[in-house]
Amino acid sequence: NAPLAELVGTMILVLLGDGVVANVALKQTKGHNAGWIVITTGWALAVTVAAYLTAPTRGAAFNSPLTLALASLGRPPRAGA
Repeated sequence: NAPLAELVGTMILVLLGDGVVANVALKQTKGHNAGWIVITTGWALAVTVAAYLTAPTRGAAFNSPLTLALASLGRPPRAGA
């Protein structure tokens, strides 16, 4: 079910991505002032985890760069799948 996979992928992406930003930005956390490299690595891992979890569903294209990457591999997501 592509809409459900897209919802789950987006949810994981936002949860992990915003979580790493909150960890770096908020005081009294272990990652406070860790820097931009931690944030970019966290977002990259968030996209990777969400992509691997929704990979079995071809219609789940929750991220534009992911859609372009799949299209370049010859596996574009099916519209309305």
